[in-house]
Amino acid sequence: MNDTPRIEVTVAAPVDTVWRALRDKDTIRHWHGWDYDGLDDEIDLIYFTEVDEDPAARTLSVQAGDVIRLEPDGDGTRVTLTRAPRGVNPDWDAYYGEITEGWITFLHQLRFAVERGPGAARRTVFLTGANPSGRSLAQDLGLPLSGPVATDLLGEHVTGEHWYRSANQLGIAVDAWGGGLLVLSSHGPVDGKPNGVAMALLSTYGLDDARFAELRDRWTAWWDEHVDSGE
Repeated sequence: MNDTPRIEVTVAAPVDTVWRALRDKDTIRHWHGWDYDGLDDEIDLIYFTEVDEDPAARTLSVQAGDVIRLEPDGDGTRVTLTRAPRGVNPDWDAYYGEITEGWITFLHQLRFAVERGPGAARRTVFLTGANPSGRSLAQDLGLPLSGPVATDLLGEHVTGEHWYRSANQLGIAVDAWGGGLLVLSSHGPVDGKPNGVAMALLSTYGLDDARFAELRDRWTAWWDEHVDSGE
């Protein structure tokens, strides 16, 4: 049985626009992952080191053979990432499930950046911990799994819309935070994460230092009280 994961995201933008968002380092930094000291090195490693790029075909083979393909889809672009089969690079097999989850997050972050395109620089809050039972962070936070969002979220009334939902992740476009994005990942043990994962990633745009610090501190305090650090 072929169980090679395949992730598809449709972006409401032309293929050329999405391709530029994948090949320009400054643009990638605006959507990929989260802020930390090694982000630039991570971007270089994933998108520019030992890659096989075909600009004409709009395909990009990265690292251990994961292939990103862009194709027109009406007025938009279908982005498809096909994971390399297990065994192609044994060094990465131990993290296979974790990498797949990471790609789901990254592709939806790409779509968000291209479609919403906040002009201000991004600042993120990234929180992670263990989750051996696979408990739902969305449920813990009282977030609806569908429909419009208008709810109290850790002491802040937020409105927005569901951006995406996968088996283990929930993304919400938040009207606050400068037009931000909240990604929650909740799942039990996978390759590379034997104690499971609880992850919250808040992407914010244009917040002043005081507002950003307040948001970060409020989420960190809740996280420290409710989520196992995994240590």
